[in-house]
Amino acid sequence: MGNCCVTPGKSSEKKKNKKNKPNPFAIDYGATQSSAEGDGNKLVVLKDPTGHNINEKYDLGRELGRGEFGVTYLCTDVDTGEKYACKSISKKKLRTAVDIDDVRREVEIMKHLPKHPNIVTLRDTYEDDNAVHIVMELCEGGELFDRIVARGHYTERAAAGIMRTIVEVVQMCHRHGVMHRDLKPENFLFGNKKETAPLKAIDFGLSVFFKPGEHFNEIVGSPYYMAPEVLKRNYGPEVDVWSAGVILYILLCGVPPFWAETEQGVAQAIIRSVVDFKRDPWPKVSDNAKDLVKKMLDPDPTRRLTAQQVLEHTWLQNIKKAPNVSLGETVKARLKQFSVMNKLKKRALTVIAEFLSAEEVAGMKEAFDQMDTGKKGKINLGELKIGLQKLGHQIPDADLQILMEAADVDRDGYLNYAEFVAVSVHLRKMANDEHLHKAFSFFDRNQSGYIEIEELRSALSDEDDGNSEEVINAIMHDVDTDKDGRISYEEFAAMMKAGTDWRKASRQYSRERFNSLSLKLMRDGSLQLGSEAK
Repeated sequence: MGNCCVTPGKSSEKKKNKKNKPNPFAIDYGATQSSAEGDGNKLVVLKDPTGHNINEKYDLGRELGRGEFGVTYLCTDVDTGEKYACKSISKKKLRTAVDIDDVRREVEIMKHLPKHPNIVTLRDTYEDDNAVHIVMELCEGGELFDRIVARGHYTERAAAGIMRTIVEVVQMCHRHGVMHRDLKPENFLFGNKKETAPLKAIDFGLSVFFKPGEHFNEIVGSPYYMAPEVLKRNYGPEVDVWSAGVILYILLCGVPPFWAETEQGVAQAIIRSVVDFKRDPWPKVSDNAKDLVKKMLDPDPTRRLTAQQVLEHTWLQNIKKAPNVSLGETVKARLKQFSVMNKLKKRALTVIAEFLSAEEVAGMKEAFDQMDTGKKGKINLGELKIGLQKLGHQIPDADLQILMEAADVDRDGYLNYAEFVAVSVHLRKMANDEHLHKAFSFFDRNQSGYIEIEELRSALSDEDDGNSEEVINAIMHDVDTDKDGRISYEEFAAMMKAGTDWRKASRQYSRERFNSLSLKLMRDGSLQLGSEAK
């Protein structure tokens, strides 16, 4: 047992006479479990929580973040005033035994791992009738990519420092019999806002204990970071080195190595494992860095480097010798945008909405008015969710949040009618070829048959920082696939029909979705199953 789980410094006996402040968020979870369970059969998740009433020791404050199962709040120790983060997981959202096991195992793993400067420290755990509360060290320094973008100068040497930290976390996990299974950039936060702040792994929700030689077959993780053997349902801890290799590729060039327009295409790209080192900025990246990427992304897990071998690689052993030359504004722009096509695609959807026929628009205004219960001329996320459910669109909360963020062009937290129509166009897949031609013509002002860089600049000039040169250049770089300096209709259509923003998409995938995809790929011969796995 590690020393991450700190027991309260003072006995809760002292609190018994204190008037308890009600948990302001308890209402989110509802008063009881489903009636079928009855009072005598309440769901118990944790084996040995610190306590049952989090309010005896902590005050929950503002929301810091939101995930598939829970909400993370700022949390204050009522005795000491120290600040922590509390992940509150609603029991109503733990719908299956697998969900419950994930939460239980996450806590067990955080308790098991020894204290480490690059892993968030577990403080306390609480469980009441409605929720599980995990109190952890507070990381206030922001996400990995945000920090990179905020720096004026981003170099290969900086990428090497970040990668060494990530692989040290992997090495420590593996030494203690833990496979992470979901390494991705958003699962790392900086501890504070100082330049010297430590980078910390914050999420062990899909992690699992393993024994040497043990293999697993459950498909979990995030699509762009998933190793080929995960899709083949026969894998071990080597998958973490692969995911770290994907992160390294992104750190060095700003986009993932395995990309396609559909999730099946992504899976097939992962299985092919062909890594592109031709695109900018790879020609200026050192041979040592490229060598490490290749060896971390070896499709054969028996040949792939272990975490220890990665740390012993020349590139990480000689970080001070790694080039300190900027990798260029394009890489920073890609990291900033996460999907450099997003702004152009969003603008195009709005344009398409303006070209819809009366028949196509029929019902949209009525639907919008019904959702706009406060008659404000705009709708919030809750109103959108209820309204879409009434229209027969059952959209998971995570997807809905992404849809809302993508459509909310003016970033006021609401959708006006024009933004709502763009969402409807997207949902109803109205962007057919006729509409795409009209939208393309809108951008192609001089009717040359191409969108030139000046036309792109003009089209995006009314959006916040949409016309910054680095973003314009990055959009042109990624959409203009034949590199003639302009966007053809075919290139524009390919962008419009492509999947969602790769980084945000990584949060949307479920086990069922990838199990189904894996089976489909097996049926069509794209992948062969390995030997029996657990």
